[in-house]
Amino acid sequence: MDERLIRVKNLSKNFIIKNKILKAVDNIDFEIKKAQTFAIVGESGCGKTTIANMIANLIKPTSGEIYFENTSIFEKSKEMRKNIQMIFQDPFLSLNPRMKVESIILEPIKIHHRYSKKEELILLDSLLEKVKLPINIKGRFPHEFSGGQKQRIAIARAISTNPKFIICDEPFASLDVSISAQIINLLLDLKSSLNLSYLFISHNLAIVKHISDHTAVMYLGNFLEKASTKKIFSTPLHPYTQALISSSFSFKKKCEPIILKDEIPSLLDPPKGCLFSTRCPMAKNICFKEKPILKEVHKEHFAACHLL
Repeated sequence: MDERLIRVKNLSKNFIIKNKILKAVDNIDFEIKKAQTFAIVGESGCGKTTIANMIANLIKPTSGEIYFENTSIFEKSKEMRKNIQMIFQDPFLSLNPRMKVESIILEPIKIHHRYSKKEELILLDSLLEKVKLPINIKGRFPHEFSGGQKQRIAIARAISTNPKFIICDEPFASLDVSISAQIINLLLDLKSSLNLSYLFISHNLAIVKHISDHTAVMYLGNFLEKASTKKIFSTPLHPYTQALISSSFSFKKKCEPIILKDEIPSLLDPPKGCLFSTRCPMAKNICFKEKPILKEVHKEHFAACHLL
């Protein structure tokens, strides 16, 4: 039995800017198993959201394939759209301000199912209860809610079609710490009760460590390291991963911060050789000449570094 739910193979996305090719995503491979959470972490602009948007079929890749249960997502079947849903970064922008909560949550249901009005309302009440919102809010508009409540409404909409896979694109970015913790626990509860798989996009390492099973570290459109989340945080191999973890507020007490030199290079003019070479405190001559491949350094622990 194939446990793979999502398979991404040789995925690339290029944009043309100022007559130059910008490689936003460059030949990425990964898999997400059923009932697992796969996280992609990295600094802003590294390509995380571009990957999310391609898997959600919101933008087309330049090359490569994305499979859902061994079927290409680009077939655009109704069943495929029902099973892949997305929770966006900003609930203030992802909810239509002119629609009431009832219409927002029921919109995907009306597209994918033929229920009677009575059945829809029963399902609506059930969804609101699952995201821990009172059922008497159905006639209210998004502006009447806090950021955390808006995100719960967005989550209710995402699970309304009973999907197998949900893409979470920085779902806590606009929320404060206490509200984020509540939404994290809600997502974990839904994962367990609904047997969901997640792609989790974030730059918050503390949340990633808590919520994900596997993690990939991304830099300038490339994966520099990929392994189980436990391995990433206990034995980070790549200098960039080590720097990210050391600089995170949650881990500063456990290790000395690694200070990276220079700014992040432009994707329009990336470094020759290793993309991280211009900022790496351990870079050697080969790092500036040859681009390292992502290789299996230890069992199921991959890294792209000449020093490994």
